[in-house]
Amino acid sequence: MIIVSNTSPINYLILIGEIDLLPKLFGKIFIPQAVYIELSDEEAPNLVKTWITTPPNWLKIEPVSQASDAIIDLLDPGERAAIFLAQELRADLILLDDMKARRAAKERGLNMTGILGILDQAATMKLINLPNVVQRLQSTSFWASDSLFQRLLDKHA
Repeated sequence: MIIVSNTSPINYLILIGEIDLLPKLFGKIFIPQAVYIELSDEEAPNLVKTWITTPPNWLKIEPVSQASDAIIDLLDPGERAAIFLAQELRADLILLDDMKARRAAKERGLNMTGILGILDQAATMKLINLPNVVQRLQSTSFWASDSLFQRLLDKHA
């Protein structure tokens, strides 16, 4: 299975102490160089910058040949590169949270999920205590509507 990730899912999984869910759920994860750069940017949280200095074996950083595309050009560099990489690798799944990026990925026929989908899958497999993990996620800058969080919690209650 080929999985490509944007910055956001990796960033928030590191911040809530659940980054090991990625290899447990998906094995290997591919990221474009642009995502690596965003994760190591001086504006990134210290925890994230420290983590990415020694990427785990399951994280593969790939170059991307980027073409220009009017819709994709509106996205940030990491999202844009992740979508291009997913297309190049014919990825089975792309991990994205941003709504504009998700729309662009969907228009290109890519299957996607975000951090809430990752947590949903992990809860289904009994890998996490979902209420505890959701509480930690809500204490970060990640935003999703309260009703979306509640639907996820209700599904696993």
